[in-house]
Amino acid sequence: MYSFKNDYSEGCHPNILKALAETNKTQQEGYGDDQYSIKAKELIKEIIRSKHATVHFVSGGTQANLIVISSILKPHEAVISAHSGHINVHEAGAIEATGHKVCTCYSQDGKLTPKQILEVVKEHNEPPHMVKPRLVYISNATEVGTVYNLNELQELSKCCKDNNLLLYIDGARLGVALITTANYHLTLADVAKYSDVFYIGGTKNGALLGEAIVIPNKELQEDFPYHLKQKGALMAKGRVLGIQFLELFTNNLFFELAEHANSKAMQLVEIISDAGYKFLLTPESNQIFPIFPQKLAKIITDKYECYPWQVMNDNEVAIRMVCSWATSDEAITDFEKTLKK
Repeated sequence: MYSFKNDYSEGCHPNILKALAETNKTQQEGYGDDQYSIKAKELIKEIIRSKHATVHFVSGGTQANLIVISSILKPHEAVISAHSGHINVHEAGAIEATGHKVCTCYSQDGKLTPKQILEVVKEHNEPPHMVKPRLVYISNATEVGTVYNLNELQELSKCCKDNNLLLYIDGARLGVALITTANYHLTLADVAKYSDVFYIGGTKNGALLGEAIVIPNKELQEDFPYHLKQKGALMAKGRVLGIQFLELFTNNLFFELAEHANSKAMQLVEIISDAGYKFLLTPESNQIFPIFPQKLAKIITDKYECYPWQVMNDNEVAIRMVCSWATSDEAITDFEKTLKK
């Protein structure tokens, strides 16, 4: 079965595997002080145009979210998220386990608006009896494949600054969010400019594993390495992460892999649209949600790894399909033949 289930079923891009092999026997300092990690961090800071930012490599997205949020918030402070946000749905209560409430807003398209944020702030108006909203969490791309454009990010940033809130961006799929044609004005430098902290996802964009936490806000930088160590995220062989990010951000490989994932998803969109089927949301990145009759959806999910996302009615269901940096032309062609048949 070919998998359209996620964008991390494959190992990693060959360039990364080659770099890991070629540097394998080179002795290096541990805990991120190796030459590769240092170069990768400097390269990222150059790309985001922020010399004062700090960069920290961790193994995965949930780990990044857990450490960032728990290090920022005081015990009585809470985080605001869309109801579909990864920290609310797919992290086994990791944030709540650190003692912080996740205040959610319903969002059809997975995105938060300033209006929704202000409503949450207004609702928590009985200090000290209610938690204090302090951090706004967004994902770009979101859990439903939608993306925030530059204007939306600027509005969120202004809302947060005006209301003494911090803005954190989960960038598990930041690559595809930056590359999509729905978002061509937004750059990594903009992400750094308008957020207090964010991370760049490698796991879902061609790396074996790893995310790069970037902290532009100087007030959040002090003692962050202690939180990494305390939460088991400071890897002795930090070189494994540094080498991968150095490779990803050399010669624009990171963006090329994201472009590939998006372009293959858009090929699927064209095939499905030409066949007369619609989508749960307008496709914008490498996650798409076509709506099929139940019988057809079963045929597709029996042949390809993907899963039902939302039952629309008695006859139709939306399924999630995800393309990756490695999705092949053959896989797209095979799906087209299956759908036509």
